[in-house]
Amino acid sequence: MDPVERIANAWIPSLGAYEPGRPIEEVAREVGFDSATAIKLASNENALGPSPLAVSAMRDAAAKMHVYPDGGGFYLTEALAEQLAVPRDAIVLTNGSNEGIELLGHVFLSKGDEIVMSEHAFVIYRLCASVFQAQTMAVPMLDHRHDLEAMLAAITDKTRLVFIANPNNPTGTMIAGSEIDAFMSRVPEHVIVVMDEAYVELLPPDRQPNTLSYVREGRRVVLLRTFSKTYGLAGLRIGYAVAPVELTALLQKVRQPFNVSAMAQVGALAALADHVHVERTRALVREELAFYEAAFEQMGIASIPSVANFICADVGDGRDVFERLQQRGVIVRPMDGYRLPAFIRITIGTRPENERCVAELKAIRAAVG
Repeated sequence: MDPVERIANAWIPSLGAYEPGRPIEEVAREVGFDSATAIKLASNENALGPSPLAVSAMRDAAAKMHVYPDGGGFYLTEALAEQLAVPRDAIVLTNGSNEGIELLGHVFLSKGDEIVMSEHAFVIYRLCASVFQAQTMAVPMLDHRHDLEAMLAAITDKTRLVFIANPNNPTGTMIAGSEIDAFMSRVPEHVIVVMDEAYVELLPPDRQPNTLSYVREGRRVVLLRTFSKTYGLAGLRIGYAVAPVELTALLQKVRQPFNVSAMAQVGALAALADHVHVERTRALVREELAFYEAAFEQMGIASIPSVANFICADVGDGRDVFERLQQRGVIVRPMDGYRLPAFIRITIGTRPENERCVAELKAIRAAVG
């Protein structure tokens, strides 16, 4: 054993690691193609780029980056509270919604505790639980959707957190508000329900489950949201948690000071008001999902119906097709890490990017017969 590992906590060396989507430049150096001609459809980023209002606000704020950020994020928190119709103290700003998951682990998880999640859901839930020596109860999905009945049945006296990503990453599926209501009415009092809503703003408002009502009612729920997807600010790492004040007070105790940068606060505040960018993003996702669905049907490829800005396609051997596409300068995401080895996940791009992806996929299928 390495001497450093002997000093480390005993369970750390055995932890798994998250496999992020890699930058185009890094893949280009490794594979040997021109990064200028490559396209990345791997990380569910906004194909339209960042909110223009956010870009303008960040340019204006650039000269003030020698000053520490507002540790409480007053203006952004106020704007969110007004938009969401919740008390200001019900919001905790986070360094991306991933930090919200980590804060929940600090507050609620320790050795011997359990979390419940779907088998094919965001892998960070499982990895975070491992860091705190908690066990993960992974529940099989039903038609690639959360099986809420099975998740309820998986709850034990040791369960502390139940994670429900809605819409779900990586399947792109969602559960309706009525299903969530029925689930919430039966969750035991000792369990916190974590609704990961990273992609919820991609849905029209009338299709978004009214989970904020649980916060207003003081239920044991935490909503995790982000500016990375719909608002196109993934590079800023800015998100937030919404929960009853008794829960947010605990999260604030384990939050690091200045966890959200000044630039991120400025960009997010401006993006929050950019309703035009949000509508353009929703329209793009709706149109390009239809494009992929039609293309896959023509090619005889099964896909999982998605409401998010990505789609999973059953290509037989996801890792092999991922590597072949990568050689052709198209970077997608293999799903073997999510226990879906036959699938690749493709982020919705612009129409030229999507046409390129489909053309390269057709060429690969033709080459292998």
